[in-house]
Amino acid sequence: MSSPSDVQPAPDLLRDSGGSLLSLVPVVPVVVLEDLDHAVPVARALVAGGLPVIELTLRTPVALDAIAAIAAEVPDILVGAGTITSPELVSRAVEAGAQFLVSPGTTPGLLQELAGSGVPFLPGTATVSEAMAVLEAGFSEMKFFPAEASGGAAYLKSLASPLPAARFCPTGGITAASAPSYLSLPNVGCVGGSWLTPADALAAGDWDRVATLAREAAAIGA
Repeated sequence: MSSPSDVQPAPDLLRDSGGSLLSLVPVVPVVVLEDLDHAVPVARALVAGGLPVIELTLRTPVALDAIAAIAAEVPDILVGAGTITSPELVSRAVEAGAQFLVSPGTTPGLLQELAGSGVPFLPGTATVSEAMAVLEAGFSEMKFFPAEASGGAAYLKSLASPLPAARFCPTGGITAASAPSYLSLPNVGCVGGSWLTPADALAAGDWDRVATLAREAAAIGA
């Protein structure tokens, strides 16, 4: 296995999107892995379904190793690290092979570390003031979390006029049924979804089901 430092990122995806994380795919799979052996198969299933992007949350002990495995063995996918909650996690995730970073919220110290990481990132916001702080720091693309609990699509729609420069990737409680209402908004580029990798499918190694769910998600908004 190659080390993460030997692995080339997926530059074509970002180049074709103009460097925007929000323009890669309509749905970014947000994945929690408990079993390291599932990392490579789930990444390959998502690629097979037409979603060559994965956000692995740093919520389990195997998460960083899973990022390293995917970065080394699935070059066709852009692998990112989610649940970046401290400046220390930024460097650990990048060293593991993460090609983009996502935080659930934003502090000044964390934003500074994300900005210096050398990879694209989506700082988390949930309020108008938080979005304004991210814009003030010079960044227009951000995560909106937890989306459903924070007001959902109606809330984001209300931000389009006062904050026209802000673009969002809402995540948290979004389903296949509710995703289109978000994607129809002018200030939403993509959504984050955990429904593509249900726990029972991962436990059963049902990669065909994951690929099917990815295929359906890739067609949303098409």
